[in-house]
Amino acid sequence: MLRQLLILVLLAGLGISQAIAAPDGAALFARNCAVCHGENGTGGIGVPLALPSFQASISDDYLRQTIRLGRPGRVMPSFSNLKPDEINAIVGYVRAWNKGPAVTYSTRPIQGNVVHGKQLFAQYCAACHGANGEGSEGTGVTFSRPRDLPIMAPALHNPGFLASATDAMIKATLMKGREGTPMVSFIKRGLKEDDINDIVSYVRSFEKQPLAESAKLLQVENPVIVRDSPYDLKTTVENVKQAVSNNNFFYGRVQTLEYGLTTPDKENPKQVIVYFCNISLLNQALGIDPRVGMFLPCRITIVEHNGKVQVMSVNPEVLSKLFNNSELNLLCEQMKKNYTTIMEEATL
Repeated sequence: MLRQLLILVLLAGLGISQAIAAPDGAALFARNCAVCHGENGTGGIGVPLALPSFQASISDDYLRQTIRLGRPGRVMPSFSNLKPDEINAIVGYVRAWNKGPAVTYSTRPIQGNVVHGKQLFAQYCAACHGANGEGSEGTGVTFSRPRDLPIMAPALHNPGFLASATDAMIKATLMKGREGTPMVSFIKRGLKEDDINDIVSYVRSFEKQPLAESAKLLQVENPVIVRDSPYDLKTTVENVKQAVSNNNFFYGRVQTLEYGLTTPDKENPKQVIVYFCNISLLNQALGIDPRVGMFLPCRITIVEHNGKVQVMSVNPEVLSKLFNNSELNLLCEQMKKNYTTIMEEATL
């Protein structure tokens, strides 16, 4: 210890320092947040963080918790990989857009009539936030149409939201609304403060209810589906093409795994991909989350190694978890069944 202290004193005397640079909030935001929230916080798939009414209604702690916990099943992922000082740097960068005073909220629970709050929620909130607080559908941006609302109503029956938002923050949002969004002031709509307390109490009661379907993610045991083929490579490829047609997909093309990555003469002919598609399934997938376009059209890889042929594909259920979008669950489960059926038919 004494030796380290002497070295530091010596370095200081020589004018040498090894200062550790503080995390760059702007760079971290650009890397982790801008793709959904916009480079300048103007929004996209995610809410516009720079919106004055949003900035005026949320606290730094709400932002920290949201970044750390995300919204399970609701596109906003958990950034649990970020260190506390990195999260603070992002929060500091986002809050630089705030032109008003800092916002803090009491953590004291609000007492209200849950039964009456449920009735008011159904009347005033469910149209946007869902009958059970599950949130509006989709990502808000699709392949073929614009979003239905300028800001997609968040899921309130969500462990990430409930852990991030205090009762006081929810109440303030209900009372003041958020200008520039469909969220209006419920005081201006004629509700009394006691009514708003009742709604807050009902929203908080979601914590005691079973997890909403919109907050569930598929648990994936194996990210890749693999089947051994008793046939040679050429026969297996033909079998896959036939199985594709048998299961209401249309065959697209066959190309080597290394196509475009090297010169044609260096491509390995014993590693190929069969591409296929179903237009109805394609439109359905893109309508739920346009990011699935990165994994479409459907494909199955066939590889021969040491005389052994294997058929494999990515497990589509990984997409639901990867994109943090529970609406993909049923579609991804169906796609997994389709892939598995095609591969098993081809290798019988």
